[in-house]
Amino acid sequence: MTRPIVGIIGNQYLINDQYPAHAGGTMNSEAVSDVSGCLPLLIPADPRFVSVQELLEVCDGFVLTGGRPNVHAEEYGEQHTDAHGDYDRARDAITLPLVRACVERGQPFLGICRGFQEVNVAMGGTLYPEIRDLPGRDNHRMPPDGSLEEKFALRHIVTLSEGGVFHRLFGAREVMTNTLHGQGIKTAGARVEIDGHAPDGTPEAIFIKDAPGFTLSVQWHPEWDAANDPVSRPLFAAFGEAVRAWSDGRGLPHKRSA
Repeated sequence: MTRPIVGIIGNQYLINDQYPAHAGGTMNSEAVSDVSGCLPLLIPADPRFVSVQELLEVCDGFVLTGGRPNVHAEEYGEQHTDAHGDYDRARDAITLPLVRACVERGQPFLGICRGFQEVNVAMGGTLYPEIRDLPGRDNHRMPPDGSLEEKFALRHIVTLSEGGVFHRLFGAREVMTNTLHGQGIKTAGARVEIDGHAPDGTPEAIFIKDAPGFTLSVQWHPEWDAANDPVSRPLFAAFGEAVRAWSDGRGLPHKRSA
């Protein structure tokens, strides 16, 4: 039986500082394939090559991945400064309208790190350019040195809302997560429900209120060791269930012709 298709949003890279490429982390594909039980399909997030409408028809769900470039400050009404970092305007042009379309249609998506921030901006929210520069906040960035295991190691607790969607999913109000981000939510977008926080108050888990489909998004990187991590596994498993429901036509009155 053909597995439902999950579009994994790719990022732009230069190989050997010269050759342009679209790429995605292998661990995203592993989590989608092995835990969600879906077919991973890497998406070149650039409107020159794909349209939002095409993606909605080809894919059953989406993973909005992390990435080094940030959402452009102009997308949430602020002036660009050096503190806002690097950008990928082509990805912005795909993911922001894609999020809004998925929310409206009930089509599942899972936001991760930059993807978490994209969801907030797509819904009208804003971002802090650098969390660690704020009074009382911790440094949430990836450690500059060490092995992948050390960089993706669990580093802080996320406290979830009592009885909220993430509490019910994980079966606990406190979970341990990694942290590899510089920016974070400043103001929540319309219908964006913040359902979990780091110890310093940084929002870490969100969903879209009253959305008809799966909209869970997290600031950490659950794709790391997703098959074994007690937090990552239920998240990707629930996402897979939502994608299969959409593919089977149970999400909304939407079904691609066979």
